[in-house]
Amino acid sequence: MRVFIADDSPIVRARLISMLDDLDTVEIVGQARSGSDALEAIRKLRPHAVILDIRMPGLTGIEVLEEIKKFDPNLLVIMITNFPYQQYRDRCLSAGADYFFDKSSEFDKVVDVFAEAAART
Repeated sequence: MRVFIADDSPIVRARLISMLDDLDTVEIVGQARSGSDALEAIRKLRPHAVILDIRMPGLTGIEVLEEIKKFDPNLLVIMITNFPYQQYRDRCLSAGADYFFDKSSEFDKVVDVFAEAAART
């Protein structure tokens, strides 16, 4: 599965890459620190899945989510955030996010999503 990661924190991106690198079925095809860079790269690279932080410079993760779902409604999207408020969760899920995880307590669930997807194939 080709995965793109968008988060303004290089530490978070590095941790996700390190965690996902252990899965043979995952290939990290790109990463971005801003929403606008993420949107441009996602359109170009056409990954199978995207991990998006909600708050990034430029476009927010929610804005990126809304845009990418217009051209690829089947793209797997995982939203991650330090702001796990119900209104963000509701907005992301209604915009087409498949998952919404709190970075402080659910970070490891990102890996679980890809491990479960690999087990189904």
